[in-house]
Amino acid sequence: MSIFEADGNIDKGLLASIGKPVPRKEDKRLITGRGHFTDDFNSPGQVYAAFVRSPYPHAEIVSIDTASAIEMPGVLAVYTGADCRADRLGAVPHNPVPSTRTDLKLKSPGGGDIFVGPQVLLPEDKVRHVGEAIVMVIAATRSEALDASEVVEVDYLPLASVSDSVVAAASGAPIVWTEVPDNVCCDTTFGDALATDKAFDNAEHVFSMGFRISRVTGVPLEPRAALGDYNIKNARYTLYAGSNGAVRHKQQIAKALRVEPESVRILCHDVGGNFGTKNRVYVEFALVLWASRKLTRPIKFTATRADSFVSDLQGRDLVTTVELAVAEDGQFLAYRASNVSNVGARVVSLSPLGKGIALVTGGYDIPIATARARAVFTNTVPTQAYRSSGRPEVIHALERLIDTVAYELKIDPIELRRRNLVKTDAMPYKNPLGIFYDSGDYTENMNIALELSEWKTFSSRRAKAQEQGKCRGIGIANYVESSIGAPSERAELHVNPAGFVSVIVGTQPTGQGHETSFAQVAADVLGIRTDLVEIVTSDTDVVSFGGGSHSGRSMRHAATVICLAAE
Repeated sequence: MSIFEADGNIDKGLLASIGKPVPRKEDKRLITGRGHFTDDFNSPGQVYAAFVRSPYPHAEIVSIDTASAIEMPGVLAVYTGADCRADRLGAVPHNPVPSTRTDLKLKSPGGGDIFVGPQVLLPEDKVRHVGEAIVMVIAATRSEALDASEVVEVDYLPLASVSDSVVAAASGAPIVWTEVPDNVCCDTTFGDALATDKAFDNAEHVFSMGFRISRVTGVPLEPRAALGDYNIKNARYTLYAGSNGAVRHKQQIAKALRVEPESVRILCHDVGGNFGTKNRVYVEFALVLWASRKLTRPIKFTATRADSFVSDLQGRDLVTTVELAVAEDGQFLAYRASNVSNVGARVVSLSPLGKGIALVTGGYDIPIATARARAVFTNTVPTQAYRSSGRPEVIHALERLIDTVAYELKIDPIELRRRNLVKTDAMPYKNPLGIFYDSGDYTENMNIALELSEWKTFSSRRAKAQEQGKCRGIGIANYVESSIGAPSERAELHVNPAGFVSVIVGTQPTGQGHETSFAQVAADVLGIRTDLVEIVTSDTDVVSFGGGSHSGRSMRHAATVICLAAE
C-alpha cells in the first residue's frame, strides 16, 4: 500500500509544516525520563574504570607502582602507558587544521605542516598538563575503581612549565615539545602587508588596543562518559558515548586501536549538552574499548566533575592586538590584527584561530587588512572549538576598538558604524582577507536591534538606575558568522510496508530538536504527516557518512540532502 493511501485521504492541515510551531517529537521521551544518555546504557557483567591524572602541569614520569592498587577490593586490572605500548596502540589522530575550501590555510612557522603533538592514550615519558590521564584502573564497582586509583604511586620529576601563550612564545620559555623549541607551532600571515602599512602611514588617525580573552571550560549537564563492549565472537568493538560526530570518531578510534574501522561501532544517542566540548575523541573512548577486549567484560567510565574540569577540552584563550587606521571623517581605511591562540599541550583544533582570523574585519567595509595567526603550545588542557569557534573573540576586539575610535573622535558610535558597515548593494562582498560574504543587510539588522533595545530612550532608564544607586550601561556590536561547518553530509530515506519513512542522516542532535525539524522537512517534501517520519542518527552501523552537528551546519546541510533524497 502506498503511504498516500493509508486512510484514503491526506489531511492537508497536517502538511506544509516547515516554519510552523508543532509539538516536538522528542520532548515526551526526554521529560519523562526515557532519554538514552550515555549513563543510561548498561551491559550485563560491566565493570568500571577510573583514571589517575597528573597533578603537575609538566613532569617526567619516573616510575609507576601499581602493586597496592592491584590488591584493592574488586580491582580487576591496572593499565599504564607501558601496557598500551606492549599492545601497539596508536595515538588519537586528531584532524585539527580547518580544511574546507573557504578556510584560510594555516601553516607552521616554516610554511609546512603543523606539528600537533601526538596524543597517545596513556603517556609513558611525560605529562604535559594537569589532569592528563596516566593510569587506568578497572574494578567491579565505580567506587572501588576510584578508591584503587587513589593508591597508585607515581614518582614524578617536576619540570618547568608555562601556561601563558605570550610567555610561552618568548625566548627562554619552558619547552612543551622538543620538536617545537619555541612553542610556536603555527605562524601564518594573511592579507596585503605592504598595502596595509602604506594605509596606516597615510592615515589621519591610528588606534590600537590589546585584549586577553580568557580561557573557559564547558560544563554540560551530562559529564563525559563512555561504555565500551568488545564482542569476542565477532571481534567487534561497540562504544556508547555522549559525544558528537560518531562517524568521524569511529575512524579515529579505529586508528588508535590499530583495527579496521568496520570492527568498530559507535552509538551516540542523546547528548546532555555540548557546544563543542564533546566534538572530539577523548582517550577514554579508545581505552574502555581496549580494556574490554583484554578483560572480555564491558567497561564503563563516567567522569566526575573534578575529572571534567581538568581534562575536558576547553575554549577561548586568545591574546589579540588590533589596530585601525581611520580617516578624518571616521571612514575605516585599514586594519591589523595579531592573534595568539593558546592550543594547550597539543593541537586538537585550530578552528578557533583559523575561523576567527578570517573574520577579523567583521561586517565592516575595511578595504585593506593584515592578520597574523599564531598557535602556541603551553602546559594546559588543549583547547577546542567552543560556541562559535573563535568568532566572538575577534568581534569583541573589533567592536571595542570601534567604540574607542568613536569616543576619541567624538563621533556617535552608531553613526560611526553606520558609515562603515558593508552595504547591501556590495553583496556578494569579499573581505580584505579573501573571504566571501554571500548576503546580508547589516545596516537594517543594526536598525532593528536599536529599535528592539529602545536605544533612544536609554538615558531615562540610566537616570532611574542612578536614583537607585546603580550604574546602567548599554552597548552594541555587529556580529558576522561563517556558518560553513564540514560540507559533507548524506541522507537515506527508507519506506517500510506500514507507511512510515525512516530518514538516516549523519548530523546528530545534541539538544537542538533534530527529530522534529528534520521530520518537518522530509514530511513537507514527501507530502505526508510529520508523525510518519522517523529520524535515525548516531549509530555507525546504520549511518555511514556525516560530519556531526557543529558550526550552525545541521539544518542547512541536513535539510538540503533530505530534500534531495525525498525528491
